Amino acid sequence: MKLYSTNNHQINVAFPEAVFNSMPQDKGLYMPDHIPTLDAEFLSHIGDYSLPEIAFKVASALLGDAIPEGDLKLLVEDAINFDAPAKRLDKNTYVLELFHGPSLAFKDFGARFMSRVMAYFLNDDEQMLDVLVATSGDTGGAVALGFLGVPNTRVTILYPVGKVSEIQELQLCTNGQNIHAIAIDGTFDDCQHLVKQAFSDVELSTKRRLTSANSINISRLIPQTFYYFYAYAQMVKQGKTEVVFSVPSGNFGNLAAGLMASKMGLPVKQFIAATNANDTVPRYLETGIYETKPSVQTYANAMDVGAPSNWVRIMDLFGQDRSVVQKLVKGYTYNDEQTLHAIESIYKRYNYVACPHTAIAWLALEEYTAAQPNEDFAGVFLSTAHPCKFPAIFPIEIAGDIEMPEQVLEMNSKVKQAVAMEADFETFKAYLLNL
Repeated sequence: MKLYSTNNHQINVAFPEAVFNSMPQDKGLYMPDHIPTLDAEFLSHIGDYSLPEIAFKVASALLGDAIPEGDLKLLVEDAINFDAPAKRLDKNTYVLELFHGPSLAFKDFGARFMSRVMAYFLNDDEQMLDVLVATSGDTGGAVALGFLGVPNTRVTILYPVGKVSEIQELQLCTNGQNIHAIAIDGTFDDCQHLVKQAFSDVELSTKRRLTSANSINISRLIPQTFYYFYAYAQMVKQGKTEVVFSVPSGNFGNLAAGLMASKMGLPVKQFIAATNANDTVPRYLETGIYETKPSVQTYANAMDVGAPSNWVRIMDLFGQDRSVVQKLVKGYTYNDEQTLHAIESIYKRYNYVACPHTAIAWLALEEYTAAQPNEDFAGVFLSTAHPCKFPAIFPIEIAGDIEMPEQVLEMNSKVKQAVAMEADFETFKAYLLNL
């Protein structure tokens, strides 16, 4: 497997280099130089395969000879050891639950796969690997649990203080060992900017072996394709082959993975980019003007991203042709009031508790479906986090129906440990150099 930079297609690096360096020096993002098409025989019988079997097939197609098949199979089975069920809510509406991993969020797919890929390539006698990650909510917890105890690695997580839920913060700050948390006085965009500055700093690059665990890392993006194929397999079992995916979108890694899956041959009728008030992409799809803006805090905090990094990957996938992307992706945006109303509507209609991100994806699917009254398709909206992570958002009658997972109950007895810091790069740099 070879990869290039979205800023320079002449760059050509091997998979391990892209994994460990995470981001090219030209500040682009790595992309595979070839997106393989899965064989028709596999796709026609996809309903016969389990999630680990599908994940191995997709991973081996993308990675080529980067990891021997036997090793890759074991790696995938270890990383993807939980389910992602598509639960039927009505005749044509399904919720794809992606929160059955250890951190209760869809990002377990990427974080667990990435940590095992890095451990596979990392030699015991090599320099300590410093993994940097900015989080707006769920990424940090998934990375922390994915890398916890992995030898010769050290994880530093930056999160915006006061802008993640209590449970999300506990997942960041109660691990110890090789996991460090920094509470930044600012926004997620500030956290992400500090991480990007670290990668472009010559002194840090010389003295520390830095890599990223955000979705800018290609090894996090690849496993997110797995559950699109698996969701389609579940729809095939239901006799449905026309599928629309509604994707709650923040940094747009999730949607980028879905579009990569479609490039690999996954038959998808439509993708929906569902956002909160941070509507950079829906505005671009409507107006043709790509204009980032400071992120706005919302109830769907994992989507509070004003400058989504992975949008450049999506445009690169389709040769910078906005008209092609417009046909594949419909953009919708919703405010906090609409999000709360959606949570209540889903509960009343289906007796189902949805987190705010999931509720936004459902709203977008509802709006899209209403505009296609004579079309028959399965609408799958992605549920990206367990509702227990957002207890303050739900009305009492809904909150009472949320089952608290055992790992959350255990965290409540632990002490939070985080370093408070201003959104200042020199301060952050000094911290890293003194670790």
